[in-house]
Amino acid sequence: MASSNFIDYVKLCSRSGAGGAGSAHFRREKFVPKGGPDGGDGGRGGHIILRGNSQLWTLLHLKYKKHVIAQPGKPGEGGLRTGAQGSDIVLEVPLGTVAKDAETGEIRFEITEDGEERILTPGGRGGLGNDHFKTSTNQAPHYAQPGEPGIEEWIILELKLLADVGLVGFPNAGKSTLLSAVSAAKPEIADYPFTTIVPNLGVVEYRNFKSFVMADIPGIIEGAAEGKGLGTRFLRHIERNSILLFLIPADAESIQKEYDILLDELRRYNPELLDKKRLLAISKADMLDDELMEEMKKEVPEGIPSLFISAVTNFHIQELKDMIWQAINE
Repeated sequence: MASSNFIDYVKLCSRSGAGGAGSAHFRREKFVPKGGPDGGDGGRGGHIILRGNSQLWTLLHLKYKKHVIAQPGKPGEGGLRTGAQGSDIVLEVPLGTVAKDAETGEIRFEITEDGEERILTPGGRGGLGNDHFKTSTNQAPHYAQPGEPGIEEWIILELKLLADVGLVGFPNAGKSTLLSAVSAAKPEIADYPFTTIVPNLGVVEYRNFKSFVMADIPGIIEGAAEGKGLGTRFLRHIERNSILLFLIPADAESIQKEYDILLDELRRYNPELLDKKRLLAISKADMLDDELMEEMKKEVPEGIPSLFISAVTNFHIQELKDMIWQAINE
């Protein structure tokens, strides 16, 4: 099943290469019996580098790569020859990948552009050859620098999906049904909670060959910010979406109450999420007649653009696309 291939968390051991030792060589030629020091520098050890790749959307290819080891640099040689650098190892990652220190949880950086390269674990510097240490009083130094050791560390790579619109709602709110109705994505759909356990991305075609990306994110439950249910695993995906589309089913006990709970979970996880533009869609509106719909409009939270929709009958789906497109381009 395709959804099981979505991996958004990887922990790996990253070991950069050690620098090569400098050379303590002296120039020795037939007619130069007392040539000076000519030891070259050691080569730099290999870096571990992350490179953004817009063609990737999961960390699956790194799931079984537990140890990443770069080559050491070569030692320097006589004749002021610098040793060869250790080969770098480049790991391709999807856009939205965050690199963290596994021990401290400190965020190192985030890859957001195609082709962007960042050094994850730098290789050790090569040692200086004895040529660097000659002075007027010490013209024949018999020592050179050793190379710096490489760094070995545990790194966490986390993926935050890059999408224009993120669907936010309780399990069974109809998010997967909406995504399948407006895009070519084929998420698993069933009438029970937590059908979606991994995020799904879909490209939504708009007028005049335009398009935007929508992400169906696993449903929120109360306490998600504390890690209940699927917890913070999916909340981090919401961080990278430029617009949040709240989806509340028409058969909900209270539209206002559900909206407040969803908003509170986002606030507790990351208060900055409340700065994002918000839209509201009341799903499953095919169950309502015109009179009931007018009555329910009084329950809709104020100050947020809203629309009654049905992904099954395509009711107001084009109007929803118009509302999203306008919000994206404001």
